[in-house]
Amino acid sequence: MSFYMNDKVDFEKHNIEVIKLMKDFNELKHERVPVTIGGSIRNLISNPEINKTGFTFKDFFTKAEAQVKCQLEYQYYTRHNIICDKEMGLPEKGWQLSLDFQNSHDQSWFGCPFIFFGDTDVPDTVEILKDDPMLLYKWEDPDPFYGRGDFMVKVMEMYQKMNEICRNGLEFHGKPVLPPFSFPSLGTDGILDVALKLRGTVELMTDMYDNPKYFHDLMDYVTRNIIARMKAHRKWAWDHNPDYQGNRQYKGSLCFYADDAIAMLSAEQFKEFILPYTRRIFDEFYDGSGLNIHLCGSATHHFKFLVSEFNVVSFDTGFPVDHGKLRRELGQKITIYGGPTIMLVKDGTPGQIDAEVKRICESGVLEGGKFILIAANNLAPCTPVENIKALYEAGKKFGRIRSCGTKS
Repeated sequence: MSFYMNDKVDFEKHNIEVIKLMKDFNELKHERVPVTIGGSIRNLISNPEINKTGFTFKDFFTKAEAQVKCQLEYQYYTRHNIICDKEMGLPEKGWQLSLDFQNSHDQSWFGCPFIFFGDTDVPDTVEILKDDPMLLYKWEDPDPFYGRGDFMVKVMEMYQKMNEICRNGLEFHGKPVLPPFSFPSLGTDGILDVALKLRGTVELMTDMYDNPKYFHDLMDYVTRNIIARMKAHRKWAWDHNPDYQGNRQYKGSLCFYADDAIAMLSAEQFKEFILPYTRRIFDEFYDGSGLNIHLCGSATHHFKFLVSEFNVVSFDTGFPVDHGKLRRELGQKITIYGGPTIMLVKDGTPGQIDAEVKRICESGVLEGGKFILIAANNLAPCTPVENIKALYEAGKKFGRIRSCGTKS
């Protein structure tokens, strides 16, 4: 097993086929399901076999040079070694950089400091209300742009440095490098997720019943300040992006939402304790035009309600998921992203991956055609390219729409 693909791929031909496949998928004319692989920078930094940059995760979170170098190396790696239905090879227009703090930007904006572990381990944050919950009542609402603490000050310094590096004519493999144009905190990873990272999981779950006033005070604090931040950061992005062509209205297509922590709640608990705060976010930013939701974990018991409440058009799932049951519950109009667990894709054999893709595709999830096969959900570091290829080939073999009787 290796981490570099030896097969020669005709990238131009591959990309033409991908464009056609996705066009056909959007028009429900496709003959097989797309197979896409999602991953993050940890696939580079957490794999010493491919991380030749010399940078650690602490470097990545604190140095503009590390963000630039690691992102470029990772984009090049995935475009030449991760075979799936995405554009491969060198990018036509250039390499697009972003400000990447993994899943820590929300709570860091609220003042949670980083905890750095080993060089290859993703950092976490300190739960600042865990030992002293009454701090909440000493806080004023933070500045809508900068938040609490110095996180956004450092983010701005990194943003400016990355822009300076790119303005100096940086190229990578002969293609221009484009600087980041916004912040990850234009959106949110979810209200409950943020509250848990501030208070602690056990503590907040206990507060829900033993100290409901505190629970709702914290949820209100988190919600109103997420709304204020999203507005401030969106306005900043509009004002500083000369290519922005939008209408400068906060309310529109929310596009994407996540709140993985609701997997821990029953449907009734979600409606009672979380839904009122979720509605406040949506009332400010969402026009009902169609929502894409990411929910990892055992969260499918919320899906049908979310469809009816927020006009969800697609779900990006993790595991565990009963794909056939989910299709029957949601009907044929909802796009489902799902597939073998990332543990199987990383540690299984190509034969095991092939069998699992066959099982999933024969579960009924292909009915209607709105299924995209993924490694559920975020490719694990050190996944062999042979296993990724096995997933891709199995998807092409078993994800045949016409053969499943879903089209005439």
